[in-house]
Amino acid sequence: MSMTALFTGRSASDGGHETDVYHYAARKGAIEAVDVAAADLGIDVHLVSQAVQHLVENRLLRADAATIGRYVPVDPDLAVASLVSSVEREIYRRRELIDQIREGVGFLGGGDAARSTVDYLVGDLEVRGFLKTAGDACRDELLVLQAGIGEAGDLSQMYLVLVARGVTVRVICQHRSRADVATRLAMKRLTDAGVEVYTVSNVPRSAIVFDRSLVALFGDGDGDVSLARVRNQGIARFFLDMFNHLWESATPLEGVEFGYGTVADDLQQSIAALMAKGYTDEVVARKLGMSVRSCRRHIATLMRDLDATSRFQAGVEAARKFLKTG
Repeated sequence: MSMTALFTGRSASDGGHETDVYHYAARKGAIEAVDVAAADLGIDVHLVSQAVQHLVENRLLRADAATIGRYVPVDPDLAVASLVSSVEREIYRRRELIDQIREGVGFLGGGDAARSTVDYLVGDLEVRGFLKTAGDACRDELLVLQAGIGEAGDLSQMYLVLVARGVTVRVICQHRSRADVATRLAMKRLTDAGVEVYTVSNVPRSAIVFDRSLVALFGDGDGDVSLARVRNQGIARFFLDMFNHLWESATPLEGVEFGYGTVADDLQQSIAALMAKGYTDEVVARKLGMSVRSCRRHIATLMRDLDATSRFQAGVEAARKFLKTG
């Protein structure tokens, strides 16, 4: 975003001197006094005062808490980020207010359908704004189904803030997170802070449940970032049940060691079940969220251990073996 955009089109020709005043502050390191800046710039002190006020409103200047009348310049990129964040929050506070009004009308009318809302958010700005607002409002528990590797870093800051506030945060991600170095390190930071992270063979779709009532169901990853925001107790209960079912069979992520280690049996069982259905290596790898190369390595180990002569035989024998020992 340009400085002109921040100033909403104002320029010296229509009485705005923000650019001159900002450049002056950046050059001097600060505006020590408005009247001194006006004299140095050769601009009426009233106009400089207006420009300073406008720059403060746009986060490009900040008042020095230690010295009255002194203003310090702020990096434009930081100013943009601050403005965008505040605009996002305001947008979604208003959306929350609209939802509360709808819920109130629903109670008057009676019937759960009137109180159910589903809307779709598309685009990084919309999705990030919603997640910030929903995270700010979360007071008790956050449950996360995480299908993608990259999402750990994207949402980790929200998890850390919530845990620091005393909110319980539980995350279920795929076993492949154990073998990805960047993701493993990000996950360790979360577990060290108090986030509970478990892994399973496959998470079909990413979703977040805020305080057992608000569900955010993410898109499939194709095209723009998107999610469906759902306020419906029946759907929320479904996701809670599914989360708890996966949690019971998941394996906790502990330490910083890389690789599949403690989840090897569970992973092989999932691979065997898919092989027994006749899926190709590529399909098995895609369903388990791993590379085809890694998948083929696991299949080769499975076939060697079972002394199988075909993929199908290995799948059937492995499935039978795990069924007996399960």
